[in-house]
Amino acid sequence: MINFKKYGIEMWPEEKIQAFRLALLTWYDQEKRDLPWRENIDPYRIWVSEIMLQQTRVDTVIPYFHRFLKTFPTIQDLAAAEEELLLKTWEGLGYYSRVRNMQIAAQTMVEDYHGKFPETIEEIRKLKGIGPYTAGAIASIAFNLPEPAVDGNVMRVLARLFEVDLDIGNPSNRKVFQVMMEVLIDPKRPGDFNQALMDLGSDIEAPVNPRPEDSPVKEFSAAYKHGTMDKYPIKAPKKKPISIYLKAFVLQNQEGKFLLEKNDHSKLLAGFWHFPLLEVEEEQELNLFNPVSEGNDVLDARTRLEADYPFAIDWEEITLPQVKHVFSHRKWHVDILLGHVRGNPDVPEGSLWVSAEDFSSYPFARPQQKIWEIVESNLKAT
Repeated sequence: MINFKKYGIEMWPEEKIQAFRLALLTWYDQEKRDLPWRENIDPYRIWVSEIMLQQTRVDTVIPYFHRFLKTFPTIQDLAAAEEELLLKTWEGLGYYSRVRNMQIAAQTMVEDYHGKFPETIEEIRKLKGIGPYTAGAIASIAFNLPEPAVDGNVMRVLARLFEVDLDIGNPSNRKVFQVMMEVLIDPKRPGDFNQALMDLGSDIEAPVNPRPEDSPVKEFSAAYKHGTMDKYPIKAPKKKPISIYLKAFVLQNQEGKFLLEKNDHSKLLAGFWHFPLLEVEEEQELNLFNPVSEGNDVLDARTRLEADYPFAIDWEEITLPQVKHVFSHRKWHVDILLGHVRGNPDVPEGSLWVSAEDFSSYPFARPQQKIWEIVESNLKAT
């Protein structure tokens, strides 16, 4: 047990804890959100929803959740899925390692648990891609185990309840919030307790524009009583993502098909199809294509491309908007270069000529989607 006073936290007596549980759960029973994964306590559905909800808003997740369960209704279906269908079903959600890890976990369950979800917190935590939060959510909601599910929403609520002077963005501080939850969680309704705090933290106790006066537990909140809501939670600013500069080559042959490559070499976006991409130096970012005098970065990138694809290419004299896309630790700046290939030359393994009508059959990551949206708009305008 952690010494809470060491962290400046005054834990409540048992009577106050019980009163807090009652107030929170009474509110939850009346106001809980109607979400598709709450229709039952199937651990597979709960798992899918919790993984999808990582780094993603609820309203974005709902249609993906329905599509995923329709495509992969069981653990066995997920375990046996082809990679392209798996990625296509997840397409647009980002953080694709999540769904890859889910498939590995599903395969483990098929091999070791007869295709069923393990029912102990220890076994759940062993599954690929399931951390302490997700394990706690599944264990408490599906199996009624008194296991905390501590995410950013929960830490935000706790930080305000107890005026916790710890950076919630520092992973080493999570154990403090974990132990706080072990004390506070309702042993009879642990799943509802966890979900109530999640709902509270995502709405009334949101990071931006909270409504503390509407909180069902405001009488328990030290930050509300002391007028320090704007101070909590404490969170150091994120580091700026590293900028990466690229050229995207949108090449069309005489049949009207476009050249696509499958990314099999990089961990980032592996398995996705995209227009050929080449990274360039940072200082070349603003040296965009000039229809009068080509910038060296464009000329250099074209030369590098032609080493892989020795085509006869007629380049378009046009500058399109730059695509920008932020990943967790990097930011892509992508310039688009358009070209028409003479004839219908063969392409190396891992590349294909694909008509725009067939793009829907290939998994595209969000940067590729953004590139195509700009190109498609240009094609319609010409």
